[in-house]
Amino acid sequence: QVQLVESGGGLVQAGGSLRLSCAASGRPFSIFSYAMAWFRQASGKEREFVGAISRTGGITMYADSVKGRFTISRDNAKNTVFLQMNSLKPEDTAVYYCARTTGGTTAKLSEYSDWGQGTQVTVSS
Repeated sequence: QVQLVESGGGLVQAGGSLRLSCAASGRPFSIFSYAMAWFRQASGKEREFVGAISRTGGITMYADSVKGRFTISRDNAKNTVFLQMNSLKPEDTAVYYCARTTGGTTAKLSEYSDWGQGTQVTVSS
């Protein structure tokens, strides 16, 4: 069974940085075969797209709200996807989830079939 486990969340002041990790496990499962993405969900709001990366890492996509501040990357040898978050704002506060899709790189939430449990990111002003 596929497992995605996020880590790296925490409390940070506005303007600070955090690096989230998403480690994949399960058999047979290698993230090399899948596009991956990060989504987030703030309290009382719907889950929203943050960024996505293609199987090889050659294509990345970002929500306008994080473009230029967040960077998604992957290390297929380690079955891990990362989200580097810089210049954090209070409005970035949310639970962050990683997800995989068997389709192409996309921002569409419904295309993602496997999800982690999430990691909390809190940005104080």
